[in-house]
Amino acid sequence: MSTPSLPHALPAPRRPLPSTVPALRWGVLGTGWIASRFVASLHASTTQRVVAVGSRSQASADAFAASAGIERAHASAEALVADPEVDVVHVATPHHLHLAGALLAIEAGKHVLVEKPLGLGAAEAQSISSAAAAAGVFCMEAMWTLFLPRLDVVRQVLDEGLIGDVRTVLADHGEHFAPPHRILDPAMAGGSLLDLGTYVTTLATWVLGPATRVVATGQTAPSGVNGQAAMLLTHAGDATSVLHSTLLTRTPTAATVAGTAATLTLPGPFFVPGDVVVTSADGSRSVTWTDPEPIGHGALFHSALEVARCVGEGLLESPLRPAAAAVANLAVLDEVTSALG
Repeated sequence: MSTPSLPHALPAPRRPLPSTVPALRWGVLGTGWIASRFVASLHASTTQRVVAVGSRSQASADAFAASAGIERAHASAEALVADPEVDVVHVATPHHLHLAGALLAIEAGKHVLVEKPLGLGAAEAQSISSAAAAAGVFCMEAMWTLFLPRLDVVRQVLDEGLIGDVRTVLADHGEHFAPPHRILDPAMAGGSLLDLGTYVTTLATWVLGPATRVVATGQTAPSGVNGQAAMLLTHAGDATSVLHSTLLTRTPTAATVAGTAATLTLPGPFFVPGDVVVTSADGSRSVTWTDPEPIGHGALFHSALEVARCVGEGLLESPLRPAAAAVANLAVLDEVTSALG
């Protein structure tokens, strides 16, 4: 087999423009950090409309609505999903409440975008997916990285075989957190795996497919949650991914996808907008795609555009993040959790 040569430029991303998808009416369940940034991103970069917010108290909902310019504030999840002006619910609650919030919205006939992780494990994710399919509503995990223009460049590089036979994925995600952050709280399903590790395992299983073997070791944080995890995954054809997540220290948070013809690098942080670099296997030549909008979490809106695109086309899940992929990723994290005790 001939070795593919590097092009003079990497493919341009193909993500939908805001004007090309239906403008849906969104309800946001939750008033925390991710909800705030999601709403700000939608309002700044799309024609999507956030029309309602739901929280566990009227005061919290009112304060969020006032700060974000949202029309209606509901004092419960039940009231939010019952709002007839809401087309789709963004479940932005803490992890341990994703299942209940998603099922509530689905039972009310609403489409759902569930913050990652889709559930606390593969079983919860499957329950949400099955319920949505039975109800005939759209459901997607908000693994926003996969919908970024950056990752569509990667998608095309892989699909076109530009780096040859992919044998290795290397990725780490490390951020330092101090009390009283939610990620350190066992009662809120804290720990490095569901918040940070899910990014590295998602990348690995997206590139190489489901893991056939999982080996892991790690360290417990003083609060009792997983502090860091080192993971070695085997995939089809004995391809390997070497992954690490930690909430104890800040790491480069970069990723590498290595093939027999070239190596693709995502300079850190790999999960946000940024560049894509492809270097030939002999190191003699590199080609870079430079992200014109390195706006960090301001790019969360790409998840919403994917939801709107799919709903407009009558789809019940995204081909870019089907439920089976989210379940397979959480199955890996289930194995890691088991290995770590």
